[in-house]
Amino acid sequence: MFVKSAAIVMLLLVADVEWVKQVEAWRAKHEADYTRDYVPLAGLAFLKSGVNTAGSGPSSQVVLPRRLPASVGRFVNQGGRVTFEPAAAGVTLNGKAVETPIALRSDGDTDGPDRLGIGDVSFWVHTSGDRLTIRVHDPQSAVAKAFAGYRWFPIDEKYRVVGRFIKDAAPREVKIPTLVGDYDLYRTEGVVEFTLLGQTIRMRPMTTRPGRLYFIFRDGTSGKETYEAARFLYSDLSADGTTVLDFNQAYNPPCSFNPYTTCPIPPAENRPTVRILAGERAYAGTLPNP
Repeated sequence: MFVKSAAIVMLLLVADVEWVKQVEAWRAKHEADYTRDYVPLAGLAFLKSGVNTAGSGPSSQVVLPRRLPASVGRFVNQGGRVTFEPAAAGVTLNGKAVETPIALRSDGDTDGPDRLGIGDVSFWVHTSGDRLTIRVHDPQSAVAKAFAGYRWFPIDEKYRVVGRFIKDAAPREVKIPTLVGDYDLYRTEGVVEFTLLGQTIRMRPMTTRPGRLYFIFRDGTSGKETYEAARFLYSDLSADGTTVLDFNQAYNPPCSFNPYTTCPIPPAENRPTVRILAGERAYAGTLPNP
């Protein structure tokens, strides 16, 4: 009996070690992805209908870094589609020079976005609700250079729970408000019920693809130990209707450290009062003014 019990304990310890390694690997990948994609964001210009000039000049509607030409061209926004008309040499798309007007796909399009570049700066059409913007990516920006890094709570197994998916009568589309006054459109199909720290909680995930659940949530630590506006968490839905919510993988949206972002606000259903001291902690730096 003792030998059997010792063997079971050993298996559990091995499983715990493997799980911790998986969480650590997930965190490392997340940090690498966010450092590449979101830390260098250096501009977010909302396009008006018609002509929007672009360049480093002070009169530009789309302001680019000072080291770029005063005018690189203009974005023409007509009927929800954007065309770029170049005015300076050196602008490229997919490594090829842009010399004539070109229609641009946004990051809301299936095959988008079309990412323009000049030197190490890139920019593209970003959708924010019904509005179109130009998002600027500059690895030499002051925001990127001031980035203070990521902070995490210690990995703790009590914040890894199994939830039960409760389907709605029918899937539906919901508009989730964002911090810039627009909305993101998501599909939702039900709620997930789980028990955490002795409390029974229900939260509503968005379905990003079949079987993939996305939670936008706040909790009792928000605005204290964790970022005030929201944190994010993904989980996979199993065939038996269960899903594992590992809050050790909960993370901050990019708006926690970069002002040129359009982050969603948690729906009322996703604001439990329980204190979830797991996942990513509040950003250690100061959010720059755009």
